[in-house]
Amino acid sequence: MDKERFGVLLVLLTALESSVAIIVNRFFVLKVDPVIFTAVRAILIGITFFIVSKYMPKPKKAAKTKDLAVLGLIGGGLAFLLFFTGLKLTTGGRAALIHKTLPLWAAIIGYYFLKEKITRNQKTAIGVAILGLLILQYDNLPTDIRWGDALVLGATLLWAIENGLAKKFMNLGENNWRVTYGRMFFGSLFLFGVLLLQGKLSTLLSLQLIQWVYILVSTILLTWYVLTWYWSLKFINLSKAAGFLLISPVISLVLGIVFLGESIYPMQVFGSVLILGALMVLASTKSERIYGELP
Repeated sequence: MDKERFGVLLVLLTALESSVAIIVNRFFVLKVDPVIFTAVRAILIGITFFIVSKYMPKPKKAAKTKDLAVLGLIGGGLAFLLFFTGLKLTTGGRAALIHKTLPLWAAIIGYYFLKEKITRNQKTAIGVAILGLLILQYDNLPTDIRWGDALVLGATLLWAIENGLAKKFMNLGENNWRVTYGRMFFGSLFLFGVLLLQGKLSTLLSLQLIQWVYILVSTILLTWYVLTWYWSLKFINLSKAAGFLLISPVISLVLGIVFLGESIYPMQVFGSVLILGALMVLASTKSERIYGELP
């Protein structure tokens, strides 16, 4: 399997995780304080990837610690804090829909910041996929504006920026293992700082066993996500990788039909067909930069 196809396979695995994680985490953050929830997950994953990175080949050009810290502050700290706080103030469906606008922001960052080549076919594919998403998620389209929705949108924008920085570091020679470590570990330090300022240390120490189970399950899911996502960015454009995340609601729809016996409606079928067709076109595009191919 060539690098391009391997990168697509990895991001499809990311989308599979994303299809269930938002709904599952919506339940979890109603049972565990969102700051504690995100901080504990982040530090566990950060330490894990720090250890793993020590056994992986050294990067061609390692990013500076301060750069990894900025990455962690934006994507592993502020974005998570905004997202899970917002998730507690809105519905899982609305949060999932807002989060799925990430490909649009990622494409903008990929083109202007990373100088990624985005062809007309790729632009059309992303546009059609987003249209399919809106049709598929028609029932979740907001008719009002909630404070939680604004927080989730803010988190999505921060993740787009953080993904752009992560891809930039890897284009310059950093490996995905250290990028993942930096994103999670330094993000966790920020979150633990927020936890201490809010006086929630006693709440952390008094968590019940079932709450630790919730955190552990979510940590496993997030490990799956960051492993496959940053690994995929090593091989394909950010704008292309982000586009494939739009398949997540289609996967959720199929899982609901197969395992929960849910009904499917014509609008959902039409939206799913648009998304799948668009992603087939996106899969045929090659990851290139305006000033030459990716290394």
